[in-house]
Amino acid sequence: MWKQFCLLAGLVVTSGAILAHQDSAPPSPAAQTKIPEDAVKTPNPVKPTPAGLAHAKKLFGFDCAMCHGKAGDGQGDLALEMKLSLPDWRDPATLKDVTDGEMYYIISKGRGKMPAGADQMKPDEIWMMVNYVRTFVDKTGAKAKP
Repeated sequence: MWKQFCLLAGLVVTSGAILAHQDSAPPSPAAQTKIPEDAVKTPNPVKPTPAGLAHAKKLFGFDCAMCHGKAGDGQGDLALEMKLSLPDWRDPATLKDVTDGEMYYIISKGRGKMPAGADQMKPDEIWMMVNYVRTFVDKTGAKAKP
């Protein structure tokens, strides 16, 4: 009789724990953390060069275009599949108020569902990626061609 009681009690406790786990809300995506002021003010130490931009374009194709789109329009295959709403970097207003330091921070640390670029790229490559992303909009405000 004691064994049956222990078995029944164990089942009740276990099933309660399973139900409690199932009822708990799934973890939310990473919060949009505030970018530290020193990161916002950090200037880009890497000057854009044709070779550097070509390298960044290659990295972008491997690591970023699946979500951000080859043309920086936010319409990459994975973004569409995941139903993500990403900004169109071809629009001059999109990055107008974003500093290079902010962009570096976001690329290196990740944001929301975007993984940290620092896991794939060296700091100079991230800075060059900032330069490359800025090429999607030209100085006249027209949408740049990829």
